[in-house]
Amino acid sequence: MDRICFTLLLLTAFLLPITAQKNLLHKLMKARPAAFQTLLDHPEQYDIQIIYTQIDRDEHNFPHFKQHSFQLDKNLYYYPASTVKMPTAFLALEKLNQLKIIGLDKNSVMKNGAASPPQTAAETDSTAENGLPSLAHYVKKIFLVSDNDANNRLYEFLGQQAINERLWAKGYEDLRIVHRLGVGGYDAEANRHTNPVGFYEGEKMLYYQGEVDSRADKDFNLKKTLRGKGFYEGDSLVNRPFDFSEKNYVSLQCFHDMLQAVMFPEAVPPAHRFDLTEDDYRLLYQVMSERPRESLYPKYDHEADQHCKFFIYGDRKEDERMPPNVRIFNKVGWAYGFLTDVSYIVDFDAGVEFFLAATIHVNADGVYNDDNYEYESVGLPFFSNLGQVVYDFEKKRKRKHKPDLRKFVVESYD
Repeated sequence: MDRICFTLLLLTAFLLPITAQKNLLHKLMKARPAAFQTLLDHPEQYDIQIIYTQIDRDEHNFPHFKQHSFQLDKNLYYYPASTVKMPTAFLALEKLNQLKIIGLDKNSVMKNGAASPPQTAAETDSTAENGLPSLAHYVKKIFLVSDNDANNRLYEFLGQQAINERLWAKGYEDLRIVHRLGVGGYDAEANRHTNPVGFYEGEKMLYYQGEVDSRADKDFNLKKTLRGKGFYEGDSLVNRPFDFSEKNYVSLQCFHDMLQAVMFPEAVPPAHRFDLTEDDYRLLYQVMSERPRESLYPKYDHEADQHCKFFIYGDRKEDERMPPNVRIFNKVGWAYGFLTDVSYIVDFDAGVEFFLAATIHVNADGVYNDDNYEYESVGLPFFSNLGQVVYDFEKKRKRKHKPDLRKFVVESYD
């Protein structure tokens, strides 16, 4: 009997935090019925998943994390869209460091060739100050405006198999990244072939990588990879569910943990970290939190502050600027009615910091590729309201030690 009681006590010790994790987010949303009740009443329609991680510092400013979640399910498929660009950027910086070639760095000129159709070359970049592409400039465009071509060029540098195997080896196992984004002509086989890539200092070639054929096959047995009732192929409606089974997938937990590893490498196990330099971290902290208007190269004259910031500000007016004391280090994605945001949010004046990650599916008519998704009416208000309710809670939450956030202050943007 004592052994049974001891076992029950152990089970209770493990189950109580899980229950508490789910209840806090649910409680916060239930307290705002006008913003969340409709979404909470239709869980199967919206497939919402949320992770909220509180951060408490000790007397040495070392962070300690407490994760809360809502409807988190690594086996439930959602399309991550452009959010996959985040790990691609991290890995590209890591790979360059691990090449250990004298004179080669992220600002070296990077030229992608074309070895076989439908590949295309990229040997110039009109948005760069010198008119030439570089890995650093691609990383910047990925986070500032979620540039598809920038992501694809880094995907080609890394190769399909290497992307996945490196992430799996770091412990991020619930993912597959197997295709380029926003470019036509690439089927599953073509996405396994990646372009030749060269890095240069003037006319001098520092490193060359030929065309690579690789593949990453992993079966996750995910739920709901067949979605909806139809989809468009060109102008034709196909009356059968849309098949996501060969598209990219990254669990929300993996995204959250990868961002945590970059924002707080000292607080995660070494095996989960990315091999980045201090200068890499400074670049990432800049471009992940930068507003498009703060950039000179590329210059963005028409992108709103909240263009790639869903939480708190996602449904604000385009001419409404985000306050200078709040910075959001994040990556978003939106496509096929799925919206995702993975963020580390800081208010430097209030001494507030927390992680927030969420995904939602908004496709009421069940038809894909018809450009009829409820991004503006449902998706972005959900993120804005969720960000605000958690932010308000964080501002009231008592902390024993006020965090020193100087590490994340970018002294000047472009």
